[in-house]
Amino acid sequence: MSFSSTLLSMSSLMRELGRPVKIMEICGTHTMAAFRSGLRTLMPKGLSLLSGPGCPVCVTHDGYVDQAIALAHRPDVTVATFGDMLRVPGSEQSLEQARAEGASVRVVYSPLDALQMAREQPQRKIVFLGVGFETTAPTIGWTILQAAQEKLSNYRVLCAHKTIPNAMEALLSSGEVKVDGFMCPGHVSAIIGSNAYEFIPRKHGVPCVVAGFEPSDMAITMEMILRQLTEKCPRVEIQYQRAVTREGNAKAQETLKRAFVECDAEWRGLGTIPASGLAIASKYAAHDAAPLLAGLPLPAAKKHTGCRCGEVLRGVITPPECPLFRKRCTPATPVGACMVSSEGTCAAYYKYAAIKP
Repeated sequence: MSFSSTLLSMSSLMRELGRPVKIMEICGTHTMAAFRSGLRTLMPKGLSLLSGPGCPVCVTHDGYVDQAIALAHRPDVTVATFGDMLRVPGSEQSLEQARAEGASVRVVYSPLDALQMAREQPQRKIVFLGVGFETTAPTIGWTILQAAQEKLSNYRVLCAHKTIPNAMEALLSSGEVKVDGFMCPGHVSAIIGSNAYEFIPRKHGVPCVVAGFEPSDMAITMEMILRQLTEKCPRVEIQYQRAVTREGNAKAQETLKRAFVECDAEWRGLGTIPASGLAIASKYAAHDAAPLLAGLPLPAAKKHTGCRCGEVLRGVITPPECPLFRKRCTPATPVGACMVSSEGTCAAYYKYAAIKP
């Protein structure tokens, strides 16, 4: 089916349904792709996309950033991180600001770079910031296993990994936002498989379709969700079949199982979600950076006045409804994490939505 035919089919299905439909895209890459391609402007009337908590940087809470900054100020520690964590605001400052004050913070492109730093600098503790979903967690888990094998006791991970399915459950169970269907994340699903979402249509009656990242992929995904709604037969389907299977990546899953254990996790905007996080397994406790925090001063947690990032992450509001958007909060002067990350919903609206300052 051509792209134009898909759009026509979507319009026909929307007329058949005769009501508004809200589809939530969980992945931040989908959020950006929908804006960048202009797909949002082509959707039939009554069909809307909601952005969910699919940006790992955005859902990382302020307290974690405070911990990372405290570690970076230790004279024997170098914090290694992906660049998108640098400007995320903590309670008082960001890692970028801490680095300007002399804290040891290094930007790396892979956790393997941090592991190499540990090999080359045995006199320093190298702490990698383990932020991300099931997509990045296997690679970071592998570095923990490798560090243990090489007896690199100076390599540590400050773990804040989160898993997507339980966050989707939390959103639906809250009843705060009506979601008619989920556009499930392609990269995460390549690891965990589509079977991980089977409980959603079974328990909540909400369709799920795993989507690729091209505009045509996303349009077909929405058409598949609308078809499920008209048939009144919610189920899990895979549009992104060139990368995703029902079972997922067995080797990556095995790495996750060896390196981590499930734990409760705090999500910005969603609070603490049971069994939605990954903690370093006790066998590899020597590579857990959390004990290094003992005795370090941490600022009292505080909310940034006026920032409604949490509501944006839950799909309750869109960024223009936040009083700080495009005023105090811009990419140059971000107040909330949703404006910092390249996958953040506020950053997407700022860059692509036709809204004047």
